[in-house]
Amino acid sequence: MAFEDYQNEDERIQEKFKQKTWNEVRTNDSWAIFKIMSEFVNGYETMARIGPCVSIFGSARTKPDHKYYQLAERIAYKISKAGYGVITGGGPGIMEAGNKGAHHGGGTSVGLNIELPFEQHFNPYIDKDKNLNFDYFFVRKVMFVKYSQGFVVMPGGFGTLDELFEALTLIQTKKIGKFPIILVGSEFWSGLLEWIKTVIIEKYHNANPEDMKLIQVVDNEDEVVEALDAFYKKYNLSPNF
Repeated sequence: MAFEDYQNEDERIQEKFKQKTWNEVRTNDSWAIFKIMSEFVNGYETMARIGPCVSIFGSARTKPDHKYYQLAERIAYKISKAGYGVITGGGPGIMEAGNKGAHHGGGTSVGLNIELPFEQHFNPYIDKDKNLNFDYFFVRKVMFVKYSQGFVVMPGGFGTLDELFEALTLIQTKKIGKFPIILVGSEFWSGLLEWIKTVIIEKYHNANPEDMKLIQVVDNEDEVVEALDAFYKKYNLSPNF
């Protein structure tokens, strides 16, 4: 991070602690509500026309020559060939791979982008009329979970973990349907899953052993499609394109 960035960050922190009048706070918050509403309305109207898809989460930092980028591209290709649309965060890395695979597979390719100071920018493989932009993470996450038929989670960082645990929490608490959560890459996810099992569940009893059944771990594109197809066959459903 450059020195100028540290200065900007210091200014942002100081700005948060500046004394403001109640009228200033109320006015700023009230106008923010309209921006939030506009993002929800635009998101709902656009996604309702597209219909449910499969969300692919993963790191924006993964390069095209990395095995997980290439695996994500193959997964998205196979998913689209099986009749599922694909939603990603719309940016580079794993997100780009997901949209690229869906694009080459002739399927629906949706991007839900977020304004960030680094890393994030639209990738070129999103369908022209299926490209949404958000300022607010929480609005964007609502679009992911509301219009997802399943969640394919590739290796990633804090953002990927946030999206994973958001989906897990909503399914665990029955706020959304029990759609499949598929973690790709057992070498990447095994440590986290072992910690959840031994620490969260067995040592502290902060979750139920049954909750582990909400997660499937796979290592290739065929297993992803098999997991999705098994879910829809079980409930006599079919993919919505």
